[in-house]
Amino acid sequence: MSAVPTPLVYPSRRKKLTQESMFWGSLDRIIRNPQGFVGLSGLLILVLAAIFADVIAWHDPIEQSASGRFLPPSWDHPFGTEELRRDLFARTLFGLRASLAVSMISVLVGSTIGVCIGFVAGYAGRWVDATLMRVVDALLAFPGLLAALAIVTILGPGLRNVGIAIAFFSVPSFARLARAQMLAERGKDYVRAAETLGAGPLRIIFRHIAANAVPPLITQVALAMASAVILSASLSFLGLGERPPQPSLGGLINSAKPHLKVAWWYAAFPGAVLAVLLLSLNLLADAINDATNPFSRSR
Repeated sequence: MSAVPTPLVYPSRRKKLTQESMFWGSLDRIIRNPQGFVGLSGLLILVLAAIFADVIAWHDPIEQSASGRFLPPSWDHPFGTEELRRDLFARTLFGLRASLAVSMISVLVGSTIGVCIGFVAGYAGRWVDATLMRVVDALLAFPGLLAALAIVTILGPGLRNVGIAIAFFSVPSFARLARAQMLAERGKDYVRAAETLGAGPLRIIFRHIAANAVPPLITQVALAMASAVILSASLSFLGLGERPPQPSLGGLINSAKPHLKVAWWYAAFPGAVLAVLLLSLNLLADAINDATNPFSRSR
């Protein structure tokens, strides 16, 4: 009997299948991890609540109700009302949407810039590496909140300027981590083989090395998201974030300070949503690290 011929799989197709299997394998390990399941579930619920806030919240977040001020939680007002008779449930959901939107977009922009800087610096070396890393060191010299305060003070309060401050704050950590990953991968055999075959620097960096350097960066994205949420809430708490009457989580907590004895729910529910969001992001970051780090998996 003649042997059944084995179907040919081209190298590009084989590489794509390998990357897909690694992705689904990592996702399966994240879901099987209790921390990853809780973190991913909590984050998914909050993201869906923020996206469909217009459908879930049956009250307008800005409209003032004539029913009364400081109403306790009820079926009509699940989170109660505040001093201007506005529904806290609607304002919390819309504030969550603003925090998630500005955090995701700013971290995406900051991580992209930082990763490109780190990859180029680590691969080029010499004076390029020295110049770029000194700029990154100068950015790291400023504490995140102080740098964000300076940027928002110069540009003025507003959600867009808060996003610029968060993106600026995210660049140095991603640049440092990407450079470290590039230095670890640059001398390996597959990089030398690609250079021997005539591949250009950009193709080697973003086509070959990036695929092996991504796992720690994904973990850093989750941690940076948590930091961005805290920074956004802090700036809103100080009155430099979303402008009234638009809601924000930090702004709601700040407005609740004079009324804590009268309405405990005013600060409790926005604070609880913020705490659940931060807890979900940190649990997800730990699970991603365990799923993508071979040393963590072996332990």
